[in-house]
Amino acid sequence: MRYLMSIMSTPETEARDWEPAPEVYEAMGAYNEEMARAGVLLTGEGLTPTAEGAEVIFRDGEATVVDGPFTEAKEFIGGYWVIQVSSHAEAVEWAKRCPHPPKGDPTEMKLQLRRIGEIEDMEGMSEELKEREWNLRAQQENLNG
Repeated sequence: MRYLMSIMSTPETEARDWEPAPEVYEAMGAYNEEMARAGVLLTGEGLTPTAEGAEVIFRDGEATVVDGPFTEAKEFIGGYWVIQVSSHAEAVEWAKRCPHPPKGDPTEMKLQLRRIGEIEDMEGMSEELKEREWNLRAQQENLNG
């Protein structure tokens, strides 16, 4: 099973123009290395503020682009990992090990876990389309090494 593990951010946390302390980078680096050694880490990245992003909104057959920041959103993804684990419980255990603010620190940090849907989960997809998707993924794996 693959899971998307997202660090959630808010407009308030982005507005602070906060830069993590060197110890936070060290702790996150060690966490990433631990997941890599365990063979569960597939990828992970931090995201730039929403001020550098855009939303593409589709309505009534048209696409509208709205540049960031996304101040109307309550929260959004600030960074993510994709992990491969054997169960939901294992994904939760890895999430709980993520570096976080210590006891007594009023800062709240939230991780969100979502299982990534696999082709096999797509009951309404034809077998022919599933085969095309599997072939496309195999081609991408060969290109990306």
